[in-house]
Amino acid sequence: MPVQVPLFLFSCGPKSIAENDSEPWHPFQTCGDFEFSELVHKAALNKDLTNQFLRLIQCLFEKHVVNVHHAKHNLEFDVHYHPLWDWAMDVLQDPRLQPHFVWDAQHLYKHNGECFEHFIDEPWTGDRWWNIQSSLLQEDAAPFTFILYTDKSHLLSSGKVKAYPIIVCCGNLPTHIRNSNHGLGGGQLVPEDSANDRKLSYTNLKRVVWHQAFLKLLNSITCLSKVSFVYKTYDDSMSTLYPIILILSADYEEQCMMSLIRGLNSSCPCPICLLPLNELCDHSKTHPHRTSEEAITHFELYKKSQCIGDEMMWSQSWQPVENAFWHVNQSCPHAALCFDPLHYNDGGLFSNHLFMELKKILASIGHHAKKTVDTQHELFPRWRNSNHFKSVMNIFFSDRNKLLDIAKKIIFTTQNILTHQAHPVGFVLLHCIASYLHYHMYILLDVHMETTLAAGECKLHTFQCHLEVSPTVAIFTWPNESHHRPIRKYYLLQMNRKDVAKQILRLDHKSLHLDQMHLKQILDKHALEDDENETLDDCSFSGHIYLGSPHKSVTLASIKENFCSCTFQNFCKKLSNFLNEFLPAHSIPIPGERSWFLTSPTNKLQEFQYLKVNYKSTVDWRIGTDYLWCNPSFHRCERFDCALVRSVDQHQNEKLIFVQLHFMFQYTVGTETLPLALVTSLDAPIGPRHIANEQLHLKCLRSQLLSSSEIIPLWSIVRGALVAPDFKCSGNYFLVNYIDTDMFLHSQTLFQ
Repeated sequence: MPVQVPLFLFSCGPKSIAENDSEPWHPFQTCGDFEFSELVHKAALNKDLTNQFLRLIQCLFEKHVVNVHHAKHNLEFDVHYHPLWDWAMDVLQDPRLQPHFVWDAQHLYKHNGECFEHFIDEPWTGDRWWNIQSSLLQEDAAPFTFILYTDKSHLLSSGKVKAYPIIVCCGNLPTHIRNSNHGLGGGQLVPEDSANDRKLSYTNLKRVVWHQAFLKLLNSITCLSKVSFVYKTYDDSMSTLYPIILILSADYEEQCMMSLIRGLNSSCPCPICLLPLNELCDHSKTHPHRTSEEAITHFELYKKSQCIGDEMMWSQSWQPVENAFWHVNQSCPHAALCFDPLHYNDGGLFSNHLFMELKKILASIGHHAKKTVDTQHELFPRWRNSNHFKSVMNIFFSDRNKLLDIAKKIIFTTQNILTHQAHPVGFVLLHCIASYLHYHMYILLDVHMETTLAAGECKLHTFQCHLEVSPTVAIFTWPNESHHRPIRKYYLLQMNRKDVAKQILRLDHKSLHLDQMHLKQILDKHALEDDENETLDDCSFSGHIYLGSPHKSVTLASIKENFCSCTFQNFCKKLSNFLNEFLPAHSIPIPGERSWFLTSPTNKLQEFQYLKVNYKSTVDWRIGTDYLWCNPSFHRCERFDCALVRSVDQHQNEKLIFVQLHFMFQYTVGTETLPLALVTSLDAPIGPRHIANEQLHLKCLRSQLLSSSEIIPLWSIVRGALVAPDFKCSGNYFLVNYIDTDMFLHSQTLFQ
């Protein structure tokens, strides 16, 4: 039957199909299903690959929404994470890692020559692990320990885009393994709101969201921490494991968030103990430790009576928020938090106070003082794994490792300017910095003995006393800080800056697979074995020394022609005298069965400009390696390094002295090839020790005359040494004893 319609409704084209605008992906259930199907179709994946792809996606990261009521509004925050126990099972089932797990607490002792001394080098050698395992009910029970790190990261230098990564590693694995393999999960929890940032309600909101989001991460282990998990180890024995949070690593801001205290200016600003604000600088007293039980009691009282509870919580600086860590057994956040020297010392006490005051004093002297300090930093000898600076006075450093290197060198580059006579206030500040470095070096020790703990505490009290008399300053996150760098790189180079959390986690998962492949290569090279003779250097070597950067063999006559400095004066005679003492002492026959060895101008030697020295650390008794150079043009600069060597005094008693290397070579006698070096000893008499050097803890050395150089066997070198010139007195030097903890401990005994 004909139908009449108005002209404006008439269309000569096909009628459009009715669509549901709210669900354009119909008949797919979700938009994600549609996009996934489209991707599979475009990639031409078959059924098996599609199923494998689905399983992979399901095991990556989960997304949850945290709902919080604030200011009459319901707010939603997305949290992306990988379930903690799923990650733990991946680690437990990795056959490459299984032999390296440690389950039982240990108390280790080392004989120091007089008695056995307790030392701590891994989490399971500490008292907390021992106490936790002793409290577990089953006889074969052991903790599966998590170490968590979190910190706010600025993805842009403007600070407008931020991420909150959470890094997790297993505390049951040795340090050199767990610090090389991390899992990553996290997301943006609370957007910054500058208008409300100072309001109490908004401050509480951020803490509520943070802990509710963190609880999502911990949900997979909360139940197991109370009922345990039975695990079959690689040797077929059964272990009952209790997941616990052993260590929380963070800066002070995040520590306040984790422990739910009110922060720096509150009545009790310490997240670990109930230290009153007015006693922060008094290290002679001890205070009660915070506990989860006490926090729960205050929080329950607050829920019953907000007025009474708030007064109680205010007195001890608690925040009225439920803590996520209360849900995990044996995981008190106040016991898990540890001191953070990276932010507190390097990026705080030194950077913001001592170094800033030093800059002010030098600026008050004049431009020439600042210029002199920069010049002396540029002239400072180079050292492996230590930053070299051309200027420090007018540059702001945010890298705390660079600040640590500046702190180690600043006394040597300013002691000739801020003298006691010329600038008493500046000298007192240098005294404070020297005291600070002494106590800080004890904190940096990888292994702590009973004696080093006592010495470190003593140095801390000394530093406090110096602060009290100074008129100017009275007014172990290291491994995890490096994880911020790849996150920023993802954001800047590999993302469209939309849906930040998902993209960061996806890119990090790819990196994790690459790290796993790299870890397999390391394990295949036995890098995880505790073998003191192994090294991961590109030119691995066994034994004590390795010579590199060889030159062509030359005659002794050409040495006299090509090296005209007084250091090489009578080189052939010195070599001959050395060999006639050295060969009989080491039962090396002199060619021709002669009683005296004579060198000939036609004899040849081979020069080397690079030396690696293996040494046993006095800190952790592992093998370390120093890289030493004898090169007149090392990156267009002279570099003649120094070393600590074994020698004998006039009574043939063994002693340790410092020397400067001038020439390293190999010389062949018969069938023996001897690695030797021409050196100048740094053991000349220096007279009475100046009181200023004692106050600055400077270890003074003086060079013998260059013409009195001598030849030594390279295997007499104990280890390398960084020696800085005394810029106010030619021929005098200072041992840079802060360059590493092993040299620091050496200096404590060598200069007694």
